[in-house]
Amino acid sequence: MPFKPKEMPDVNKPKTKAQKVWGEILSYFIITIGTLIIAVGIYFFKFPNHFSVGGVSSLAVLLSKLFNYVVTESQIMAIANVLLLIVALFVFGKNFAIKTIYSTILLSVSTLVFEKIVPLDGPITDQKFLELILTIGAIAIGSAILFSQNASSGGTDVIAMIIKKFSGAEIGTALLISDALMAVSSGFIFPDQPEICLYSIVGLVLKSFIVDNVIDGFNRNKYFVIVTNKEKEVCEYINDFLHRGATISKCIGSYTGEEKSMIATVLNRSQAGMLKKFLKETDPTAFTVITNSSDIVGKGFRIVS
Repeated sequence: MPFKPKEMPDVNKPKTKAQKVWGEILSYFIITIGTLIIAVGIYFFKFPNHFSVGGVSSLAVLLSKLFNYVVTESQIMAIANVLLLIVALFVFGKNFAIKTIYSTILLSVSTLVFEKIVPLDGPITDQKFLELILTIGAIAIGSAILFSQNASSGGTDVIAMIIKKFSGAEIGTALLISDALMAVSSGFIFPDQPEICLYSIVGLVLKSFIVDNVIDGFNRNKYFVIVTNKEKEVCEYINDFLHRGATISKCIGSYTGEEKSMIATVLNRSQAGMLKKFLKETDPTAFTVITNSSDIVGKGFRIVS
């Protein structure tokens, strides 16, 4: 039976005011979750162990030690973030700056609140490597969530995004470049604890790797190459139901010599599942290759800059 497209809204129509408002509310909710994850990693695991795995929080760890803890890490974070936010406003514009300001204020307030209600005088456990993993995991996942919403937690994340903007480097690589100096500096600030520097360097590399992989996971889409003799039905389903485009090429099988159509399209994960089910029902003999892709440039997808 030929596919009959369902009535579905045109995704290319401009969003209504209500949709835009809801989208912003959802975005800020996601930013809040990401920021709180970072705050937990920083206060409960990073500060007590003096890990210097990048970010303004690492700068705070180093400067607080230099000033003999007269100024707390949380206070230094607040001051440094204000200065870097001014830079973000000029480089990335109002939307990014407002979201980053929100995240930065929330992060600073969260660590200050944790400082008051759950004071710590040392690491929670005696397992330093475990706490390094928890530090890196929380900061990397939280940062990736923020980057996915065109925001950051401020600090050296802003520097990393500037490096990415003007060099085209992956955000994880940019973070590695912007934070490496502080990781190495920890060896001079804490000369009696050389393991801090070593842990910090390991953590910095892990952070770079995790951020890139988490962001790739957020952006991951499915690239389909379909060889079929039911070109019309497949393209109607992709165009009219999934609201995506496709590219059609004529091809000839090397073994059978039969002429068929080769259809290429890119879909998100939920659409990919629907297309696989449709192909199974409509053309079980279709030859389909599906690959993952996280860098898609074009209308309807995240624009990679």
